[in-house]
Amino acid sequence: MHVAVIGFGNAGGKIADAILEFEADTGRSLCKDVLAVNSAEIDLSKPDRIPEDRRLLIGQTHERVKGRGVGADPELGAEVARRDLGEIDRALDTVPVYDVDAFLVVAGLGGGTGSGGAPVVSRHLREMYAEPVYGLGVLPSTDEGGRASLNAARSLQAFTDATDSLVLFDNDAWRQAGETLQGGYDHTNTELARRITTLLGAGAMDDSKVSETAMDASDINRTLSTDGVSTIAYASAELDRETKSGLLDQFRANGHAESDTDYAQKVHGLVRRAVNARLTCPADVASAERSLVVVSGPPEELSRKGLQHARQWLETQTDSVEVLAGDDPRENADQLSVAVLLSNVTDVPRVDALQERAVDAQERIEAEETARDDEVAELITDENDQLDPL
Repeated sequence: MHVAVIGFGNAGGKIADAILEFEADTGRSLCKDVLAVNSAEIDLSKPDRIPEDRRLLIGQTHERVKGRGVGADPELGAEVARRDLGEIDRALDTVPVYDVDAFLVVAGLGGGTGSGGAPVVSRHLREMYAEPVYGLGVLPSTDEGGRASLNAARSLQAFTDATDSLVLFDNDAWRQAGETLQGGYDHTNTELARRITTLLGAGAMDDSKVSETAMDASDINRTLSTDGVSTIAYASAELDRETKSGLLDQFRANGHAESDTDYAQKVHGLVRRAVNARLTCPADVASAERSLVVVSGPPEELSRKGLQHARQWLETQTDSVEVLAGDDPRENADQLSVAVLLSNVTDVPRVDALQERAVDAQERIEAEETARDDEVAELITDENDQLDPL
């Protein structure tokens, strides 16, 4: 699959940059173009991989923004994005749409530029192009406060409605004890890039070998295009290729090469481990409408029988026959990895908790604003209201 990635806001730009890095490190060909869009000029200096001419500053002429950001105000972020849609369109004119299978809009949902602007641009892309538009939204951690939760809950509604599917990533589920704030974000960005690239990069025409059970873009689009929320499972196993090669030569010499059953069990076990491990956003697997399995690694490790068993097992877990499975051969891979897409999940406790926290935050903000207005009025008026303002 080939995609055009638009990283909106600070988090979106960093994740888009991490996708490019993982793509380069693994020899994949996922991104046909990457564009970073931000209302804060300083944030556009942070990516390492995104070319300078693919970084777009919006809001330069807006009287409240002037290239310095929207101050975690999603309504202002949406306004700036709508006002500068022409600039965004001009930046997208160079995207080879004829060679793109989908657009991927990436944003953090707790701030202002991404949470407000990403839904605006996603909706615009769906009106302009025939290709599907997918979103990748990052939920803020509870440590980021009630305002971030309120922004995220509101953005989640708009972003889901504006895309063919919104893949969620929950920062709370991925925090590690003892990490610095920056170290934590770098870690989660890398993990997210690994999952997205392994999943969406399957079937892309590059230097890798194409197998009979290869996944292609139509399989991914069919699974993702559900107009709902999705999550991704992932697991991997290290392979010692030098040791493994030597052992295989020895086994073959003695007539004891590793059997198809061994490969099948390895693939099937890895799929089960992925689904039962940490998802990008925790959800009840049984609530997924559709699922897709991509197994990536050396061709000799990719068992068709293992894929069949894994697909059958996943059908029982999701109580759905809408399960597709394929492989993505990588000759020089030192890992056997599995990415499982669970599409249109409807039982997501984190979203329920986010909404409750957002409602509470909204009520507190409204109460504080009312109280503050009363306090200011009391401050600037005399006790008996005898003075008239100028």
